[in-house]
Amino acid sequence: MDITKLKLANSIKTLMKTCPLDKITVTDIVKEAHCTRQTFYRHFVDKYDLVNWYFEELVMQSFKEMGLSKTLYEGLVKKFNFIEQEYNFFYEAFSSNDANSLVQYDYETILDFYTKIIEKKTHIPLDNQTTFLLKMYCRGSIDMTVDWVKNGMKLPPKEIATLLIQALPEPLKEDLSILKLK
Repeated sequence: MDITKLKLANSIKTLMKTCPLDKITVTDIVKEAHCTRQTFYRHFVDKYDLVNWYFEELVMQSFKEMGLSKTLYEGLVKKFNFIEQEYNFFYEAFSSNDANSLVQYDYETILDFYTKIIEKKTHIPLDNQTTFLLKMYCRGSIDMTVDWVKNGMKLPPKEIATLLIQALPEPLKEDLSILKLK
C-alpha cells in the first residue's frame, strides 16, 4: 500500500472525527498530513477520491477474495467487521451527499463486481431482467449498509451478512452460485 496515500487517508479519518466530510477541505487534509496540495493532487482527484480509494483498498479486498476461496457470506462479514472497526469514517463517508460519495462508489463497485461474476459464469452479457434485478439488489444492499451504519450498527456483522444473502432475488442466487453461497 502506498505510504503517502495511507498518510492522507489517516489525515482525513482524523478530521472526520470532528468535522463532516463535506466540510473538510483539501487544505485541511494536507495540513493534517504535513504534506503539500501538489502531493495530494498527484494521488487523488479530490477528497471523495481519497475516501473511495481507502474503501477500495481496505474493504473491497474482501470482495476480490470471493469466488477464489471466500464465500459471499465470508466476504460480507469481513466487510461489515471492517466497517464496524472504522465506524466514524464510514458514518461520515456515508453521510456525504456529493455525487462522488462513497455510497455511489460502493454501488458502482459492487454492481461491476457481481456483473463480472455472472458474465464469467454464463459467458454472455447480462440480459435486461438480470441487470434490473442486480441493480435493484445492489442499490438495496448499499442502502441497508448505510442504514445499518447510520442507525448504530445494532445487528452483528454476521446477522446483516445473512440478511443480505437472504435478500438476493432467486434468479441471482443461481447466477452467483460461483460465490459458494451458504
